[in-house]
Amino acid sequence: MSQLRKPAEVSITQASLSRRGFMAGAGAAAVSVAVLEPERVRGSAANAKINLGLIGCGGRGTWIAKLFKQHGGYNFTAVADYFQDRVDSAGKQLDVPEANRFTGLNGYQKLLEKVDAVAIESPPYFHPEQAAAAVAAGKHVYVAKPIAVDVPGCLSIEESGKKSTANRKVFLIDFQTRADPFYQEALRRLHEEKALGAVAFGEATYHATCPFGRMYDAWRKDPEGGETRLRAWGLDKVLSGDIITEQNIHTLDVMNWIMGVPPLWAVGTGGRKFRPVGTCYDTFSVLFQYPGNLGITFSSRQMNGFDTKPEGIRNRMFGSEGVLETEYGGQVIIRGKNFYRGGSSPGIYQEGAVANIKTFYESVTGGKFDNPTVETSVRSNLVTILGRMAAYGNRMVTWDEMLKANEKLDANLKGVRG
Repeated sequence: MSQLRKPAEVSITQASLSRRGFMAGAGAAAVSVAVLEPERVRGSAANAKINLGLIGCGGRGTWIAKLFKQHGGYNFTAVADYFQDRVDSAGKQLDVPEANRFTGLNGYQKLLEKVDAVAIESPPYFHPEQAAAAVAAGKHVYVAKPIAVDVPGCLSIEESGKKSTANRKVFLIDFQTRADPFYQEALRRLHEEKALGAVAFGEATYHATCPFGRMYDAWRKDPEGGETRLRAWGLDKVLSGDIITEQNIHTLDVMNWIMGVPPLWAVGTGGRKFRPVGTCYDTFSVLFQYPGNLGITFSSRQMNGFDTKPEGIRNRMFGSEGVLETEYGGQVIIRGKNFYRGGSSPGIYQEGAVANIKTFYESVTGGKFDNPTVETSVRSNLVTILGRMAAYGNRMVTWDEMLKANEKLDANLKGVRG
């Protein structure tokens, strides 16, 4: 893991909260921005439409594809999903001809022959392989979070991002909070102005009901079958990465954004005590230890909270001069000496995606290939895997131990078509 740097015992300053502390040399030299030559790359000229393919035609995939269409700068030329009913449904809604609707696990490979760019919205287990293939084929890549379910997958995405930059292609990872102006300003004040003073400790929570209830019946029909697991992937800990990676990454990404360096270690626990089906946990409780003897507690649940408040995706950081509070879709505020009123973005789920879709288009047509979302997203994903390892083992796991273990998850899908 030569490209990964062991976190140093540093104070939380603007310098330590920058892009360093994760990948050695990842930001050592800025990549020059070049304008694509429109005669050489289809769909790259300013005001031109980008020929886009959708990989993963489930609920979110079809939903975000409609946002791409509403932008006006994209033309869907192909769709791919394992299931025929899903590609047909998405294809009809996106006006994709039947000849360009591809099924099976490897259908996306045929899609790559028809497009200039891809939006990857498949189950997270497949993201690294599909992104690497798209990059190898010379395509621009827009990929949903989480980017992977294991360390090898994260490193694959890291490498794909580097190759995209070297090949003058765009590689963007879709985190809604990173595009929100209230989050951006609050985190700028924390990093650049030290608005909290000396940071003491923090809290991160993701408390909600189960979002995958629609998959229960499918799972019950054949819980061991590969096609069942693909259909109900949100209940499968390998295909989804478990809830700490697939869902809780939203709050752990904000924690990573706040800290700017990886944790030294984590200790945790969790289990499945309420959800009647599936292999994922429905609760996690983890302590992340950061440099400077700074701890952040994290807890999550996907179960009935019986009207307890507050719920949602929240972070709090406590400092000597103030407290930062953030809520996904709710209030972002800094209380204390350096007060920042901030505001709320109740439509952040869609507004953040719309902003990222706009950025993707402008990066492709404007020749901006620095791809800044890759490094932070890889680290945030690794943070979730560290917490998962600690909780699964009910023990302390260090950052270095996680990287050296380099554990690869195997879906072992039975009876599925290629």
